[in-house]
Amino acid sequence: MSEHFYRPADGHRLPHDPFNSIVAPRPIGWIATLDGQGRRNLAPYSFFNALNYTPPLVGFSSNGWKGTVANAEATREFTWNLATRSLAEQMNATSTTEDVDEFEAAGLEAVASLEVEAPRVAAAPVSFECRVTQIIELQTAGGEASGSWFTVGEVVGVHIDEDLLVDGIYDTARAQPILRAGGPTAYFGIDTSTRFDMRRPQ
Repeated sequence: MSEHFYRPADGHRLPHDPFNSIVAPRPIGWIATLDGQGRRNLAPYSFFNALNYTPPLVGFSSNGWKGTVANAEATREFTWNLATRSLAEQMNATSTTEDVDEFEAAGLEAVASLEVEAPRVAAAPVSFECRVTQIIELQTAGGEASGSWFTVGEVVGVHIDEDLLVDGIYDTARAQPILRAGGPTAYFGIDTSTRFDMRRPQ
């Protein structure tokens, strides 16, 4: 096997950094928050995932101290909203760096949450209401600040479109979630044709 090796500190010597492609596809953290004055913010984060069963924890990483992180720190709340194929273009529109209400800019309706003040995306078939547990500045192996911030939230409310529950079981593919891949434009979906099943050893 021929192998391409590189030390990230020295550069990857490729047309595009492969790191995001290798750790992929990644679920999208479509995060809604309010600032201290009650103004809405909605932004997608490709460094996002579930972290724990009980209590249920999710987390997203922001490259820089951005509005979402500042709002999460100020209010200790956020919502996660499932980005689906039908919402892909509107999700992408919320990645703007302009100082706007991303709900309005992307033509998305907001709906009130039940456990937190942060709004939800009305069209998202699944949403988590979250309370912040930690905001951590990520560090290098040498202990230097990376300039990125990791926000962890405990899920205190879950909203699921009942059409996604088949005999009481959540159907992942039916929701048509979109997942971020590498490169400047690549996304993936989930298809039942790629499913396989395994049981863990006892």
